[in-house]
Amino acid sequence: MPDTVWLADRFEEHRPRLRAVAYRMLGSHAEAEDAVQEAWLRVARAGADDVDNLGGWLTTIVARQCLNMLRSRTRRREEPLDVHLPDPVVSTGEEIDPAHQALVADAVGLALQVVLESLDPAERLALVLHDMFAVPFDQIAPIVGRSPAAARQLASRARRAVRHGAPEPDRDLARQREVVEAWLAASRRGDFDALVALLDPDAVLRVDGGAQATGVTKLVRGAAAIAGNALMFGRGARFARPALVNGTVGLVNAPGGRPVAVMAFTIADGRVHRIDILADPDRLAALLG
Repeated sequence: MPDTVWLADRFEEHRPRLRAVAYRMLGSHAEAEDAVQEAWLRVARAGADDVDNLGGWLTTIVARQCLNMLRSRTRRREEPLDVHLPDPVVSTGEEIDPAHQALVADAVGLALQVVLESLDPAERLALVLHDMFAVPFDQIAPIVGRSPAAARQLASRARRAVRHGAPEPDRDLARQREVVEAWLAASRRGDFDALVALLDPDAVLRVDGGAQATGVTKLVRGAAAIAGNALMFGRGARFARPALVNGTVGLVNAPGGRPVAVMAFTIADGRVHRIDILADPDRLAALLG
């Protein structure tokens, strides 16, 4: 019993990082919790008597569980959804939960999370573990059943896909805030030209209204089309408030205090390149309710 208690205490110490790894792998808070819990059940059964690097061992177990879940998800999904956004990590500055703080600290933009969703499961694992959590390729290799050199190639292919699909965002939060506030002001006053000026000509808008949504889930391309879409819903802009969404400046739209949308902006060179909006009422209730 004392060994079990010791192991449970050590697992709780590592839980925030394990949950962050699982979220990067799965893009779902609920599935990340499931993966970490399943990892604990396996750890509790196996014990850790011969383990030298407990953190690395736990990360490997969680990664294997996530890989299995990703492969199962790929087999189940016969046709990819046109627009499906990962769960965002939203912070209004009020949260103090350590697990949430770990997610925010390690957060990558929602646009990058969208690209990760499109990767082969083994590519996603290699990129996430190596580039985001500094796991060496000789430890990644046995998880994906490849040699270290092949695991390195998986990560390299994933990086190319990321560079193609997600522009490198500006890191200056103050500059991001200026652009988002300008977007919000232009939306509120219905200024089409100002909205277009804030957008990259090839900007992309994704709106995920959930599986049951009709007319809410959409993919819009081009500055003029996105600006027109913003004007259609301009009345709701007065309820939008700033928030950090996956570590970047975004908005939460909450009329009457009830969240109806979370907006993530990808801003590069002072212009908006991507806007990702989660408007799925069920997922919003679970995330922010």
